[in-house]
Amino acid sequence: MIPDWLHVVSQACLLAGIACAIVIAIDLARHRQRMWIMNVVWPVNVLFGTVLTLWLYYRFGRLASRDADDKMHGDKGRQTPFPIMVAKGAMHCGAGCSVGDLIAEGLALVFPVIAIWAGWKSLFTEKIFAIWVVDFVFAFVIGVAFQYFTIKPLRDLSPGEGIVQAVKADALALTAWQVGMYGFMAVAQFAIFRHAFGAKLEPVMPEFWFMMQIAMLAGFATSYPVNWWLIATGVKERM
Repeated sequence: MIPDWLHVVSQACLLAGIACAIVIAIDLARHRQRMWIMNVVWPVNVLFGTVLTLWLYYRFGRLASRDADDKMHGDKGRQTPFPIMVAKGAMHCGAGCSVGDLIAEGLALVFPVIAIWAGWKSLFTEKIFAIWVVDFVFAFVIGVAFQYFTIKPLRDLSPGEGIVQAVKADALALTAWQVGMYGFMAVAQFAIFRHAFGAKLEPVMPEFWFMMQIAMLAGFATSYPVNWWLIATGVKERM
């Protein structure tokens, strides 16, 4: 059986993520980001990063804070440290993954046949593996779309060139994110819940989404070095 304390912790962490997202969304309504896609990236990431992402937003992401730095340090302002730029790049990737995963998990919950279409019972004995296929497809498409709306206006590219460059910039980073996320979810599903608690994680459970919060942090960790390389080599834009 799943212990009561884990149920309470799961609910508390989910509520914390929602509360932080509301705080950022309210602030963004008054202080829009120069790059419009970041108005989506910040609230999505704070759902799993909670207070850490909230601090990062107010310290390095909030437009009003950056404008204050510009006035204090001259026209060029105070340059954002490169590790923070990489973190923003990873978060940009993570937002696409998160939105894609939320959509895929929701669709699979409402329409269970999707798991069968994705290979459950024919290719996979475990339903979770089929759902991961759906997750990856949605995450990839949405992640590339997020990157497209960053690269195309910054580089003044045609739509076709924008798509090509978005795939180059995000495919590897997004895959690295999904590897970390899937890896942790596999541990949570098979080692922790089934082995230790004798229970199966399902999307209707708050514990599932709490594990997803941690899994997204694992995805951030595995994607971070890839984003470092992509940004350092100029394949991906500095955020």
